[in-house]
Amino acid sequence: MPHIPLPPEHIGIRGAMAFRPDTARPLNDLVEILLTGPSTLTKGERELIATYVSSRNCTHFCASIHGAIAAAHFGGDEALVKQVKTDFTQADISLKLKALLVIAGKVQKDGKLVTTADVEAARNHGATDLEIHDTVLIAAAFCMYNRYVDGLGTVQPDDEALYRERGRMVARNGYVSTSKEYLGKAEEEVHS
Repeated sequence: MPHIPLPPEHIGIRGAMAFRPDTARPLNDLVEILLTGPSTLTKGERELIATYVSSRNCTHFCASIHGAIAAAHFGGDEALVKQVKTDFTQADISLKLKALLVIAGKVQKDGKLVTTADVEAARNHGATDLEIHDTVLIAAAFCMYNRYVDGLGTVQPDDEALYRERGRMVARNGYVSTSKEYLGKAEEEVHS
């Protein structure tokens, strides 16, 4: 049960964002840039970073929705996403992404845990400075998003089909476009 009266028709972060659309807009803009903007990391790889961090934070909604989006980007490969959540070292992903997930996992615990050796290992597997930067920012941002979702006690259903369907939609349309379905209505209610 949410700690404050969030719109009941919106689950997870969508409820919190619909409650305060003026803060939702920059949050959606940030995730749009980080996860769907131009990058040498694929959208699926970036979603796996977000999923991994969210699963380590035990934020069911974020781990589920971003896992579903990642799976959509990987042709529906839900097994890959589950493997990244449980033990990415055994997942069928590049050594570069594995090295970046090491960094993301350390950021999730405490950013000061990232070492020069971690960064060098990522570089040795082909990671660019921009990819390292974006990995750290994705991990840090998802710690914030996870705490936002959990701190307000948002509704986080267990329905995998719901996440799968929404994940395909977000993978296809992006975050900003998809958020208009609930932010547009919420902004109208705030201004009326």
